[in-house]
Amino acid sequence: MLATLQAVPAASPAAARALDVYLEGDPSGPAPAPVSGGLLLIGGGDHSIEAMRWFIAKAGHGHIVILRASQHGEASTEFVREIGGVLSAETFVTHARSASRDGHLLEALSKADGVFIAGGDQARYVRRWRGTPIAAALDAHVRAGKPLAGTSAGLAILGEYLYGAMDSQSLTSSQALAEPYGKGTTIETGFLHLGLLKGVITDSHFTQRDRLGRLFAFLAKAQASRPADAPPLIGLGIDEGVALAVEPDGTGRVYPSVPGTGVSLVSGSGIGRVVTPGPLAAARVRVTVVGPRSVVHLPAGTVKNPVAEKDYSAGGGAITPLP
Repeated sequence: MLATLQAVPAASPAAARALDVYLEGDPSGPAPAPVSGGLLLIGGGDHSIEAMRWFIAKAGHGHIVILRASQHGEASTEFVREIGGVLSAETFVTHARSASRDGHLLEALSKADGVFIAGGDQARYVRRWRGTPIAAALDAHVRAGKPLAGTSAGLAILGEYLYGAMDSQSLTSSQALAEPYGKGTTIETGFLHLGLLKGVITDSHFTQRDRLGRLFAFLAKAQASRPADAPPLIGLGIDEGVALAVEPDGTGRVYPSVPGTGVSLVSGSGIGRVVTPGPLAAARVRVTVVGPRSVVHLPAGTVKNPVAEKDYSAGGGAITPLP
């Protein structure tokens, strides 16, 4: 049965809980198969079962820890009862920054065979986890050669730079292109330190929510904060229902759950580094579309057998396809 535990008790009956814990399965015992590293980058929506099974195999069919900052423990039930192939799945829902010091949570992260960061509000993740033992544990998990997955908001926080949505708004492409260096383009860094995503910004629900223009703006604002001799950044826009499974050597393959969806890789080399007032201006920005027959190499951003390569210009608060 699904067990609900209050790991961090409230300071008083009126105080809000700092942490909720939901457990499915038996968390004792070793993983039945070898554990190996990898990243599963999911664009939100329904998960590709094939990709989830890739992640579970990477975790040695052992113990999965799910992290989130809202909602409940349904993901534990999904891993154990619907997808299957794991010994246990334990969800930790943090309601306050103080939860990052909870002993049971940190012990579970240290022992986890795989960690899955669920969707929600990435601003809560930044406020509650950046600079805390949770963030340090996630870096250590990946360094130890164990797999890490993130979907939607959980994907957004994985790159070296990230869109934090710190103003509690979901920035649209038109808003971002009109004022790329404005307060609404809340680009953060210094959260996680994943070698395969160094120099990378991620975005989710990509084609479905028309987010190409805002990824251009994210790249512009992030690059403006970097030294002049730093290499250009790349952006990964992942469609709903799509997962990019990245091996420890950086080779990644696309698992779509809906035909015609995939990953858009945006090169920051065509986007300037100088902050200029007004709408984003860029003469030519290359976008490479990655599909199930493609192989992407991270963090370099090169693609073998792309679906398409497209160029866009940006100006006047819009982007325009180029010949």
